[in-house]
Amino acid sequence: MKPLLASLLALGLVAGPLTATPAEAQRRSDQGEARKEMRAGNILSSREIENRVLPTMRGAEYLGFDYDRTAMAYRLKFIRDGRVLYVDVDARTGRILRRSR
Repeated sequence: MKPLLASLLALGLVAGPLTATPAEAQRRSDQGEARKEMRAGNILSSREIENRVLPTMRGAEYLGFDYDRTAMAYRLKFIRDGRVLYVDVDARTGRILRRSR
């Protein structure tokens, strides 16, 4: 019984990191969808969006972005003075939809 239990525990330690949480799987799916839409010419690339938004966020450190395929929008994340700021951008036009303050 102990060898079987040890084997199952070892398998769990190896297989555990290979399984993604639902949020991670959704994020990967959204990023893949963004690449697909960008290649089809339906949305702007993340680099184009960053080139438009980053110069407007002086004094803030850029942390990265997420793509929301349902909204067809990028959410860029920044930090300034210990506060996290978000900028939501329409992926089709590059228009800023919302800024958190």
